[in-house]
Amino acid sequence: MSGTRAGGLKAAKTNKKKYGKDFYREMGRKGGKNGHTGGFAANPALAAIAGRKGGRKSRRNAVNRPVGEAMERFRLKKIAVILKNGKLHRT
Repeated sequence: MSGTRAGGLKAAKTNKKKYGKDFYREMGRKGGKNGHTGGFAANPALAAIAGRKGGRKSRRNAVNRPVGEAMERFRLKKIAVILKNGKLHRT
């Protein structure tokens, strides 16, 4: 019965019997009192910096892809790495 609705209701009944009818309200109160918002929510400037770094490193969109002469250098470098590793396949 564990992991089912019936099991959950039975556990809730047992907890209320053991610890009082306001058991879940008290748990919620304690959790809310101890909760502290952290991470990026606490520092939006830090989130902006991290997002900027990730965007610069990403090659998933056309904005960050090398074009023209830079693209040719990128391709040659990639081919050199493939030849160096001994795996010759079409890129």
